[in-house]
Amino acid sequence: MVQTITTVEGRAVPMRGADIDTDRIIPGRFLRTVTFENLEQHVFEDDRKAGGHPFDDRRYAGASILLTNTNFGCGSSREHAPQALQRWGIQAVVGESFAEIFFGNSMMIGMPCLTASAADVERLQALVEQQPETVLRLDLAAGTCEAGAFRCAVTLPPKSREAFLTGAWDTTGMLLDRFEQVEAAAARLPYVSGF
Repeated sequence: MVQTITTVEGRAVPMRGADIDTDRIIPGRFLRTVTFENLEQHVFEDDRKAGGHPFDDRRYAGASILLTNTNFGCGSSREHAPQALQRWGIQAVVGESFAEIFFGNSMMIGMPCLTASAADVERLQALVEQQPETVLRLDLAAGTCEAGAFRCAVTLPPKSREAFLTGAWDTTGMLLDRFEQVEAAAARLPYVSGF
């Protein structure tokens, strides 16, 4: 069944800094796996060794929204980065800007990356740092983020927004919803029907 994503609600974890690349999100030595299982155990592993990392801060345990700055997810095109974040518990990312391939890989797994102005991201990060229990509500249809009394605009490219709202991002779900068409096409193919 196709899954639509119209809202994401939850507490947030602030991740300050520009140009946080995919090698920092999931170091390359963890890419040798055949599946994405257990990648969440190594999210920001090298950064976390230095201590004081937001992903180790108990105040943000269970957070489902990541707050970032500019050019998040730059660097190599590894799809492991959004997979690791999602498996850690992140359901959406709000930031100033995203690397294009990271954005696309996130969309393919149903993790919206919404942009907001630098001033609004700063305000959200400061709010969450001061009040970690704050619940954010991202409304993809309305293009808004609500955090307590604070409200700001968040955006997605129109086609991406439409894909989340209609479920078109969920290509596997779309395929399974119309599986009789797949079977009919396979029956017409001589190299498939014999198996």
